[in-house]
Amino acid sequence: MHILLIEDDLDLGRALQAALKVDGLSSEWRRRVADAPRVPDATQFDCVLLDLSLPDGSGLDLLHRWRREDCSLPVIVITARSAIEDRLAGLDGGADDFVIKPFAAAELISRIRAVLRRSARQASDVWALGELSIEPRKHRALLDGAPLDLSPREFRLLVELAREPGTVVAKGVLAQRLEPLGEPLDFAAIEVHLSNLRRKIGSDRIRTVRGVGYMLET
Repeated sequence: MHILLIEDDLDLGRALQAALKVDGLSSEWRRRVADAPRVPDATQFDCVLLDLSLPDGSGLDLLHRWRREDCSLPVIVITARSAIEDRLAGLDGGADDFVIKPFAAAELISRIRAVLRRSARQASDVWALGELSIEPRKHRALLDGAPLDLSPREFRLLVELAREPGTVVAKGVLAQRLEPLGEPLDFAAIEVHLSNLRRKIGSDRIRTVRGVGYMLET
């Protein structure tokens, strides 16, 4: 998973990036409103951590702009503002969660995973898809109760398809999500990983929609 962090505090930003990395989450850090994307790209990021008090503007105004642009990417507000009015303003403005500074990194990461489960319409740490079950936090997948021997890239590919089971995921989206810190993975490489994944979970579980992308059958 790839997180967009918008936070001006140098010490906190570094600490958060380190904590996310330890838990297997990659991140991209911006410090000002001017450096934030006009609308975060859902093909590049899975979640946004947004401070409300930025040196050149309001994080809340930034959030309002994103929601006006129909950005549905999960956003967790991280702020020192603890008044109920601020929390309500953040949640009513489109935030998916609200975390008060100071906070424990473990709590924030737990909240990130909870928000992502909700956005993926999954209610627990175990994603159940018929005979197939996926445990993203443990980097484990099982078929009929037996662990699958998946490479890291195969597992990430399976997770991305399982976020929207029964829905076609475009090739370009998969390419970007599988390589969030570098150049998008080329389509030929995706085909190779998909072929290996099909062999391990059953070829009929992943359907190719020609010219569009792939769908995990439910």
